[in-house]
Amino acid sequence: MRVVVTDAEVTLADVLSLRLAVDRPLGQEAELVLRRRGSGEERRVPLGAWSPEVRDAALAVSLAALRLEPGRWDAYLGRGAQRVRLKSTDPGFSLDHLDAYALARRTIAYRAYRTLNGNLALKISEARPVAEVRAVWFREGRFEVTGLLAYTGLSDDDSRHEARLALHQDTPATVLTAAATVQGVRFHAALSLCDVVEATNAATGEWQPSLEVEGVPGPLRLAAMLDDVDGKRRRLHYPAATVDGVPVRPAFTADDELRLEVGV
Repeated sequence: MRVVVTDAEVTLADVLSLRLAVDRPLGQEAELVLRRRGSGEERRVPLGAWSPEVRDAALAVSLAALRLEPGRWDAYLGRGAQRVRLKSTDPGFSLDHLDAYALARRTIAYRAYRTLNGNLALKISEARPVAEVRAVWFREGRFEVTGLLAYTGLSDDDSRHEARLALHQDTPATVLTAAATVQGVRFHAALSLCDVVEATNAATGEWQPSLEVEGVPGPLRLAAMLDDVDGKRRRLHYPAATVDGVPVRPAFTADDELRLEVGV
């Protein structure tokens, strides 16, 4: 039997919506099996009886009801004791959809995607409010960053919110701040690189940026989560700016959070 997922999407209501193409009836024992990588934990969803004439059918599964833990979950088609990986022709990626999905306040985020081997899988992660970075650059002696606020519940409209960008250095404990612009869920912030270099201990250090926004409890870390690029620290390399002979470079951590590295 050949079963191919031709369309896969997690809706705004956290429902996994699939369209399947099959070459023959699945039978009454068919089920969708989700298996968590590493632990082998499984969830099974019966597909029900399909008509023999069906070759293209839709399937909707409420993910919240399955109580899936964060991690990667691979999708299988199960029939009795047999199971096979679900092949997918849908890359499962739309930046516009991810932006729309992140507008709601959530604690868990679900994403359907196609693996490198062409199989269907789910990525499940904790969803904390975050300032999602879309662009970083140095211009006219300033560090500038733009993006959107994710999982805050704010509306994507023309309303303006008081905000400020803060850079934190742990040793010694130092904070630099500058006013930021937030309209709806879009933000822009800038801060003088001269101020950063001058405040850096021994001209070497790492600064952690965050965004404080009116109406949002707690500071928002600056990170890049809403895309299909894993391991940004290895894959994204920004050119450094030099201020009074000291290099300053944006970089991502292993958790895809943004940092400013000075003198490194």
